[in-house]
Amino acid sequence: MVSQNNQALPPGYQLEGYRIERQLSVGGFSIVYLAQDAQGTPVAIKEYLPNALTLRGEGQVAPVIPPEYQAEFNFGLKCFFEEGRALSGIVHPNVVQVLNFFRANETVYLVMRYETGQTLRDYIRQHRGRMDEAFMRGMFCGVLDGLGEVHGHGLLHLDIKPANIWLRTDGSPVLLDFGAARYAVDIGPPEPRAMYTPGYAAPEQYHGKYTLGPWTDIYAVGACIYAALAGSAPQAADERLVDDQLLPARQRWGRDYSLRLLTTIDECLRLDPPRRPQHARALHASLMADPDAVKSRSWLSRLGF
Repeated sequence: MVSQNNQALPPGYQLEGYRIERQLSVGGFSIVYLAQDAQGTPVAIKEYLPNALTLRGEGQVAPVIPPEYQAEFNFGLKCFFEEGRALSGIVHPNVVQVLNFFRANETVYLVMRYETGQTLRDYIRQHRGRMDEAFMRGMFCGVLDGLGEVHGHGLLHLDIKPANIWLRTDGSPVLLDFGAARYAVDIGPPEPRAMYTPGYAAPEQYHGKYTLGPWTDIYAVGACIYAALAGSAPQAADERLVDDQLLPARQRWGRDYSLRLLTTIDECLRLDPPRRPQHARALHASLMADPDAVKSRSWLSRLGF
């Protein structure tokens, strides 16, 4: 594998009717830009550009792909394009809105609504050990509202984690990054090169013993809530299958949070898929139950952006 930092498109670059303003973020598989459309409306543009497979030097536009990596690059390109196609049909306040997607510069771009705020991962780092239960319930209920819409379109996210949950400045959450998503009608065993994140991926994402389904995303939501309380991801599921050292939430935080919240986390993190909540709506109802156990102070007032 090649390993380098690809050069971002320069400020002012015109890309299919959009003007690049600056780079917002960069990851192992993509670069995200702030741009403006023809009407001057700010948008976020995500460019498929995996560091391990491509090289784009200073002054270049199209990536250079070594022949030995072309097949893998094309596979990722197809997944990236499918992400845009899938999300373009979903309009929900808690799911990232894809406005356009297209091919250019020998790669693929997703044009998304621009949101201000921060990731849940960053929020957890800032508020470690000070997570309010009302905030937790309200925010994750928003995530589950969006996830229910995703599942209703026959799609699974398959990479839910704090880095892929965006918190707007008003505190409402948005599900991001559907690069690992698959249509439920096509679901079978995990793909050989499927993307997943240890600690948040369900055990069935590591092997073909169980079919993937909405319960797979439910495991990840439970892992995100656990991580919000712990400050880090729970033990990886493949390790738990060999030697389960994960301390149940009810034991770890029994004096700090309601039994309902902690029981919900433990139910989501069951290794056996049929024993987890099977639908986002069922998990939403579980989080909304027993409201009297939660302090009345608004979760929005505790965000502290």
